[in-house]
Order: sequence, then structure tokens, then C-alpha cells
Amino acid sequence: MSKLPDQESNFQGTIGKTIKESEPWFETPNHPGEEAPNVVIILLDDTGFSQLGCYGSSIDTKNVDELAANGLQFTNFHVTPLCSPTRASLLTGRSQHAVGMRSVSNFRTGFPNMLGHITNQAATIAEILQSEGYATFCAGKWHLAPMEQCSAAGPFDQWPLGRGFDRFYGFLEGETDQFYPDLVCDNHAVSPPAKPEQGYHLSEDLVDRLLEMIADTKGIRPDRPFFAYLPFGATHAPHQAPVKYMEKYRGAFDEGWDAFRERWFEQQLKLGVIPSNTQLAPRNPGVQPWDELPNNQKQLAARLQEAFAAFLDHTDDQIGKLIHGLRDSGYLQNTIILLLADNGASQEGGPFGVMHEMKFFNGILETPDEAISRIDDIGGPHSHTNYPWGWAQAGNTPFKWYKQNTHEGGVHVPFIMHWPEGIPENQQGSIRNQFINVADIVPTIFDLLGVTPPRMFKGIPQLPITGYSFAHLLEDGTAKSKNSVQYFENMGSRAIISEGWKAVCRHKTGDDYDTEQWELYNLDADWSECDDLATLEPQKLTELQDLWWAEAKKHGVLPLDDRGFELFGARFRNRSPHPTNRKYIYRPPMSPIPGQASAAIGGRSFDLIARIDRNEGDEGVLFSTGTQNSGISAFIQNGYFVVDYNSFDQHSIVKSSTKVPTGHTNLAAEFRRFGDNGEITILIDGEAVGSVEIPFYMRMISSVGASIGYDHGSAVSNLYQGPFPYSGKLYEIEIQLAQRRVPDAQEAHARAENARQ
Repeated sequence: MSKLPDQESNFQGTIGKTIKESEPWFETPNHPGEEAPNVVIILLDDTGFSQLGCYGSSIDTKNVDELAANGLQFTNFHVTPLCSPTRASLLTGRSQHAVGMRSVSNFRTGFPNMLGHITNQAATIAEILQSEGYATFCAGKWHLAPMEQCSAAGPFDQWPLGRGFDRFYGFLEGETDQFYPDLVCDNHAVSPPAKPEQGYHLSEDLVDRLLEMIADTKGIRPDRPFFAYLPFGATHAPHQAPVKYMEKYRGAFDEGWDAFRERWFEQQLKLGVIPSNTQLAPRNPGVQPWDELPNNQKQLAARLQEAFAAFLDHTDDQIGKLIHGLRDSGYLQNTIILLLADNGASQEGGPFGVMHEMKFFNGILETPDEAISRIDDIGGPHSHTNYPWGWAQAGNTPFKWYKQNTHEGGVHVPFIMHWPEGIPENQQGSIRNQFINVADIVPTIFDLLGVTPPRMFKGIPQLPITGYSFAHLLEDGTAKSKNSVQYFENMGSRAIISEGWKAVCRHKTGDDYDTEQWELYNLDADWSECDDLATLEPQKLTELQDLWWAEAKKHGVLPLDDRGFELFGARFRNRSPHPTNRKYIYRPPMSPIPGQASAAIGGRSFDLIARIDRNEGDEGVLFSTGTQNSGISAFIQNGYFVVDYNSFDQHSIVKSSTKVPTGHTNLAAEFRRFGDNGEITILIDGEAVGSVEIPFYMRMISSVGASIGYDHGSAVSNLYQGPFPYSGKLYEIEIQLAQRRVPDAQEAHARAENARQ
């Protein structure tokens, strides 16, 4: 008896001439055991240390607070200063630089520390748990694949399903509109199931879909545990929430950021989430005393904070829906829930806050006096807001600085762990103040599940796990952390924490790394980095600086890189979706095209040509990009060719002087930029039929990309209701970009700031 040579190599039975002479063998699939716990990771975006109620805030986060009251609340938890790096470390248990995610996934630099994705030498926790027999789900923000690869053309190997998740529902970019999101289900684009006027909001949709995924697997395979990753878009800009949540906070923050920083600081001391000797850090540069602000600035700032609070409160209710769903299904008791933020509160709203974040990225600093007329739009679909620095620092109480910075305000965030079956009852509701880093989460989960990370995965040698398990802290609140040295780096800003000391350098683009100033703090006595000991302890500072360089070499941090705008071009060196002649041909039907995979028309002169067939009465959108807040739409309406250039609600509209003929026709729109302004000329079969001036030519148009033959999000133009698909025959859209001139300083700044989200 023998095994046939073409059978699977792991077959362990025997094959004879007949079944009587043969012995079957059935491979046993991996299974973690019916008692293995489920695991849920909930990730909040741009949420500061003090913004949850259990960390001092007055914002209503009762469901998160309940998790803390019945679990463990960590008060000395650290992440990276930026979203993609934190996510890479969170899912792999390794240094973000070592796995190729130094900055946001929008960049690739040609160096191992910035691949635009997680290296395959670092299998994600989803990949490993999937191989152990877990069902794996992700619902929310990904932002871990090169963005030029996030269209329907792929490749898909770095999308969630390519990195270990059985199912995915969410968005791939760094942000999306919460009412009109760019959605992906598994490996294809989908439309939201409803509109905001029907009660739709993305956070609700994400939790509903995740509960459905869990029910699908448990209903058929109740023996199989699940790993669920829920990275909300909240509370990243745009801050958007249902009306009833906005109304709940109307007037709640009129006292201003100084009063609330003091109030939240006192509450933190009362709750014991900061040491009793902690000082409240001074105002960051650029944050004015509230009492000195003009009235319009106060009104705008207060309303922007209301939108943030409403957004967070609404998100907390969705977390509550998930918890209740797990409890009602009987899964909560043996589910490990870990809730954290990816970095500190965001500084990207600038000194005044913004009605439309893309204005900030276009170098437009809209004053409160200019924005106040639209104050009632804040929080709704017709806004894309972010709050000002003063409220961001309040959100990081008691710390200074923000997201992007390696000071505590950027990297010291909330972290809660809940597991009724695994955390001793006498420890539930207690605080842990040991130092923990985001890279420590995966080895802790592996430790609790009894999983050994493989040295080889799918034939690829694996990088060592660099985080440290803190599983021992579940039972012993007095035990020491195993993580004693932790480096930080972002865009050249650096820091290192070692045995309670911290050295930190806030780098400014272009400064000399060798001569710029470092600060030194004894965190055991000074949590909020108020007393700089650099001049008093030069030997300790030098020791920590040397340690930083050693850790940088060990974890692949180098080379240091503070570039911004230049990185947009660096990623397109090989296999680019952008043709060298910058001519794009789109033929419907097509899925929506993400901004970084579609024609890069922002700040560029270009020609758009639509080749169509039309019968009498045919109309609709031929091409659109952006949203109702900013974008471009070309369409036929009532027989006329129309282009609407929506520059942050300033609509430059040109309508053809003659109707579009029936039959085969070429419609063209020539967009020309002249510095800050521009002009559009439209043509029918080569004949000019109208033009309009553009007062402000957008360099950054929107985080929402293009659609062909319809308007897939919120309607760019007020002249129609979306999606307004073209009812005739659209053969193709051709876009030809003009030769790029040298970008101006404003454009470079805009693109760099947008990338750093």
C-alpha cells in the first residue's frame, strides 16, 4: 500500500487499489478550544487622555466608564503620535518603524521604515489568530495599505482580508465623512445603506455590521471564538453627530477651555488617574486665554467643541450597543475587550478651529468672523469641522502639545481592559499606573490565549515580537511593568522613556538634528513635563540621548525623515496608478475612485472630456469628485452642459449657451489655474460655449475621490440631488493634466498637513 505521488503531502492514510485496501485520514483543523475567550479591540481616533468621563471629562461616556468600572483602567499607557504607526504596532506587537509604518500609509519612501503597509515579516494578530482557528472581523478605519492601491484595481494583499481578517466593513483612508462615507465591504466598494435624513451615521453602521458578523459565525459555529477589531472613525475630523446629540451639548462649553482644563484636571486628581503631585501644564503656544477672546471666536470655538462632545457621546452609545449585544448573546463574560486611543487630541484645527478642514489644508485660515455665519452647520453633513488648539489641549489635560508631537499630549492616552472571566473580581474597577506601550498589547493577548507567535508564517521569516506582556498585571496591581525602555519618533520629533525618565525633542522641519534642543523630565515626579531638568542633569540627558540612538538602530528607525510634500511623489516611483503622460481614461461602470488613485487634479490645470451619446431628455452627472462641502461636478441638466466648481461653498458655475445635441457628442471642460484663482471654459464638440472665473483654485479638494457617471456621496452641486446618474450613454471620461509646475509654498504646506492626519 502506498500514497499516490500527486496527493497532498500531509496525507497520513494509505491508498490501495480499492477502498477495502485503503485507510482514510482526515486532517484536523486548528481550533483554540471551546473555552478560548473572544477578543475585541476598540480603537478611538484622535481621543486625548482626559476626554473620557473616567479620565476626568464631563462628556457623557457612560458605557466606556462602565467598562472601566468593571475592568482595569490603565493610566500610564502610551502610543505613537500618529494613527497608522499606532495601528501597525497595535496589530503586530512590534515597533512601528520595524514593520514599515513610520508615518501614515499614504507615504512610501524607499526605506524599510516606510513601506506604506505592514511588512509581511510581521504577521498581524488577525493572521495568527485566524491560523489558530479564530473567526476574524474588522469594522472601521484601516489606513494600513498604500492609498494608491486602495481602488477597485487593487492589489488587495494589504487590505484587511489580505492581512488576516475573514470579513471587513469600513473605510481604507485616514478619514471619511460620517454621513456619506466611502465604504468598502470585504474587497469591493459599497454604498451606505441609508442617507443622513433617514438616520444614517457611520458609527452606528459599523457596530450593526460587526454584530451581524459575530451572529453569522456564532449562529453556525458556536464553538469557534472570534477576534473583532473595531477602529472607529471617531473622534477624528470631521466631527459629525446626529442632531439630538448636538442639541444635548448646546451651550455646555460656553465657559471655555481654561475653565474646563481646570475642572477636568481637578476631576483627574479626584479619580486618581494622575498622581497627586501632577501640575497642570501651561497653555501651549498659540492658545489664548479664553477671557481675552472676541465674542465670535468664543461662539465658534464653543460650538466646535460641542460637535466633538456630541461625536464622542454618540460613539460611546455605539460601544454600549456592542457591549449589550455581547451580553445579550452570552459572550461578554468570556470576551477580552481592550479599548484605547491611537494618539492624543488633534492640533489640525489650528488656532481658531475650522468649519471645513480642507480649507486649512489649502492654506486658508478662516477667521471666526468669516465662519460664524455658518455656525449652525457645525456637526451636520454640511460641515467638515475640527476644533481649535485650546480645546485640543483641554482634551490632553494635564499634558502639553498634541497629536504628531512626542511630548505626553501626543502619546499618553486612555486604555481600558474588560474581561469578567479573566480579571479577578477583587481587581475589577481598579487602576493600573505601570508604564505600558501599544506594542505590549499583542504579546499580552498571546500570553492570555496561550498562543506562541510563529518564527515562520506562510513561508516568511518573522521579525521578533518587541512588546512585553502585561498579563501579570491583571491579578497583581503592584507588580512592575516588563517594559522599561520605550522610544518615540514622528517626523523627526523624538523621545525616550527609561525607568521613569524622559528625554524629548520637538523637531521643526529643517532644523539640525545634532544641535536642536532636547528637554529632560523625571516623570515619576513630573507627569506633565513641566520642570525641564536638561541643564541640571546634563549627564542623564546625554545618557538618554545615547539610548535613543541605540534604540533607533535596534528598531529600524533610521533614517530620520522630516519631509512632507516631497513624499507624495516618492511613493509613485514604481507601479504607479498614475500614467507618465498624466492622461487618465475612465469607462463606466466603475466603482468610486479614492483620491490618491484617481487623477491628481488638485492645484493643476487640466482638460476633462466626456464622450457621450444622448437622446432627448437624457441628463445626469458625467464626472464628480468631492462632497457638498468642496468638489467639482460636470453634468447635463435640462439639456445644458454644466460645470459646478464648489470651492468651500463658493460655487463657480458655468452653463453652456446652447443645448447639448442628441447623438454622439464630445463635451469638454478646460480648467486653468492662474496662481490662487483660475478659469473654466466649456466646449461642445470643440466649440466654446461658456466660461467662468474661479476666485480660489483648490490645491486640496476633498478626502472623497471621484465617481464616473454619477455623484456617489453628498451632492457636490446644489443644482441636483445625488447620485443623479447620467441616463444616456457615457463612453468614457478622459482627463489630461497639464505639466506640473513647481508647487508653491502654500500647496506644499497643504499637502504635508493633509498627509499628517
